[in-house]
Order: sequence, then structure tokens, then C-alpha cells
Amino acid sequence: MREGHDPSGHRNRLRQRLLDGGDDALADHEVIEYLLMLAIPQKDVKPLARVLLHRFGSLPAVFNADPHALRQITGIKDTAAAALKIARIAARRLAQTTTAQNSVLSSWQALIDYLHIDMAHLTHERVRVLYLNVQNRLLLDQLVSDGTLDESAIYTREIMAKAMEIGAAALILVHNHPSGSPQPSRADIQVTQKIIDAGRHLGIAVHDHVIIGREGHVSLKAKGLI
Repeated sequence: MREGHDPSGHRNRLRQRLLDGGDDALADHEVIEYLLMLAIPQKDVKPLARVLLHRFGSLPAVFNADPHALRQITGIKDTAAAALKIARIAARRLAQTTTAQNSVLSSWQALIDYLHIDMAHLTHERVRVLYLNVQNRLLLDQLVSDGTLDESAIYTREIMAKAMEIGAAALILVHNHPSGSPQPSRADIQVTQKIIDAGRHLGIAVHDHVIIGREGHVSLKAKGLI
């Protein structure tokens, strides 16, 4: 199907629904289809969109898929893989900007949305530290560790050294569980307490440790675990 040559009018109808409707104007497979339309204008990409959704399981999982994994799908080349990746980058930066412009504690849902976009569908464990100023606004979102499945490292000394370096008044620990369940392990609780103890001596508060999974998130503070 060449650009501008759409005998059934399907692409035009899809475009108008997108422009005239709200965020839910298009189904998940249609969101993927529309991005593929821009990257592969010469063919019908609806079947390919459905294949991607079936292969990866959800719209966020498609956007978070590694470009190499995407290119294993027949019909997906670099241009299409890049179109899908840029959607994730745009969503992440939008959510990150919303979080950075406000007190993290007063815009908690925006923070959780941002973390889900970034971490919920990873196949490896990622650890990040959100450093906050005295107004609880974000000073630095630091990637501490990007490990293999179920393996990461949190180094208390390095975390506190960075907090002192940038003048942070508080921090929030975040990591994901690739298994999908955000329920904390004993090790999660122990390492959090260790960092809290270190921060107490330096006047740096540890507000929370948030665990992200495909099934949701858990706040150790909300659960009374810290």
C-alpha cells in the first residue's frame, strides 16, 4: 500500500479517529499500526501490528522491546524498530518532565507512571535513586545498576556520596522485579534499612523504596516495612 494510495480509506479513518478522539480513540493494536504506517508507508501493517502485540503481550511491552528482538519479527526493519522505540522515549520524557516540575511527594502518581514506563517491562533488574532537594523536587534521577535477571547491586557508600555531592536532602530508592510481582523480598527490606541508617547519620532522609513490576508497584513505606 503506497502512501496516498488507500482504496479502502482505512488509513484516513484511523487518522481522523486519532485526531478527533481522546486518548482511548485507538485500540492498542491500532496505536502500533499507526506508528508502523509512518515507518512502512508502502504496505498494509495491520497484521504486523497484531503479530507484535501477540508476540510481546501488551502495548507497553512492544514499546519496551529491545530493537534486536523487534527485528526478529518478519517485516520489522530498522525504521519500524526505531518508530516503536521513539514512542517509549517520548512517553518517558513526558512523564519525567511532569515529575521534575513538581514536588515528588505531592505528584506521586506522576512518579509511579514514569517509573512504570521506564521499568515495568524490563527483563533485567534495574536500580535507580531519585535524589530530592529540601522541597522534595527532583535533583537527579540516577541509574545505579542495570543488571541481569534478578541481580543488581546497591552500594550504600556510593549512594550517600552522591547525595552529599549534589546537596540532596532526601532520596527515594527504586528497583524493578523482572518476575512481574512487586512484592518485596527480605533482602529488599534489609538493604533499605541499611541505607536509611546511613542517611540518618548524614541528615539525608530516605522517603521510600518503591518496587516496580508488571503487576503493579509496592511502596515499602506504605506497607509499613520501613
